[in-house]
Amino acid sequence: MPKIVHAADLHLDSAFGGLPVEKARERRRESREIAGRLAELVREEKAEIVLLAGDLFDGERVFPETLEQLKAALAGMGCPVFISPGNHDPYTLHSPYAATDWPGNVHIFRGEAMEAVLLPDLECVVCGAAFTGPARTSPPLAGFAVPQDGRLCLLCLHGDVGRPASRYGPVPREHLAASGVQYAALGHVHQCSGVQRDGNTFWAYPGCPEGRGFDEPGDRGVLAGSVDPEGAALRFVPLCRRRYRILEADVTGVSPGEALEAAAPDAAEDICRIIFTGEAENAGVDLAALESTYRDRFYFLELRDRTRPARSLWDRAGEDTLRGLFLREMKRRYDAAPGEAEREEITLAVRFGLAALEGRDLA
Repeated sequence: MPKIVHAADLHLDSAFGGLPVEKARERRRESREIAGRLAELVREEKAEIVLLAGDLFDGERVFPETLEQLKAALAGMGCPVFISPGNHDPYTLHSPYAATDWPGNVHIFRGEAMEAVLLPDLECVVCGAAFTGPARTSPPLAGFAVPQDGRLCLLCLHGDVGRPASRYGPVPREHLAASGVQYAALGHVHQCSGVQRDGNTFWAYPGCPEGRGFDEPGDRGVLAGSVDPEGAALRFVPLCRRRYRILEADVTGVSPGEALEAAAPDAAEDICRIIFTGEAENAGVDLAALESTYRDRFYFLELRDRTRPARSLWDRAGEDTLRGLFLREMKRRYDAAPGEAEREEITLAVRFGLAALEGRDLA
């Protein structure tokens, strides 16, 4: 019953393109620390096997300091480490995997054919394969099945479960069931899947351990626990340095500043997108002024206005004025809008139109 740690999709040296240049550079430095935090977890857990299921790097070009920090962290884990290169970091003659010496406890799968490594002290076999280019359309588990000889079998693989037309190592669930492995440690999907089961094979994606954009929000981490012939008892362990968070701030009946503070009271270390909702006055939310006031309270702050005009605004549509005529027409369009995006556009048009009619400046 070996104790394992399963991680994937570190994407070291990612660009963090959604952040300002200095913040992006700092985030790249911070993301290199994930390997050290992973090594600390391995030691704390007294893990006997570490499975790294691909996309450790974001691309073929890797900063030397990134590579050295990763190698030092892997060497310090004190147990066998298996790496299955993925579509972002395939094993090629020019990849970091081939261009440097790795610690003696690290085994890198180097070909598309499945390879098995025996760990006799643990009565365990670890199988795996590699991407050798940026895509792989052939199913890596087609025809694969391990012998049922009493040994526990683990699989380390970068692949795409349940999508037979995927360009990234399609893994039909029936192939997992037929493989005979007790646990498949997978990489590629950036959201933690929790432990799943097909046949007698348990499998999971841990997700990425460090978010890189608002499409990867919340806590990010790895899986840790144990595997035996009856199943996989693994728990999610957060390891991220910072979180991307998408928060809503309802301005109905309160000022936008009050709404913002209520929505994000504990987000000083996080990268936040705050979306203002609810009913706002004619001018809407002054995003520029709010960002100037509050940006130092967050690692990074992005604001969006999705408020709707206050009900009282439409009351003025009954006026026998140009403003009333404008509001009647816009209210008709607002009520007929097919979706939220269209209503947002109409709301913005109302605010700019009223500002022009009333001689106000709307930043």
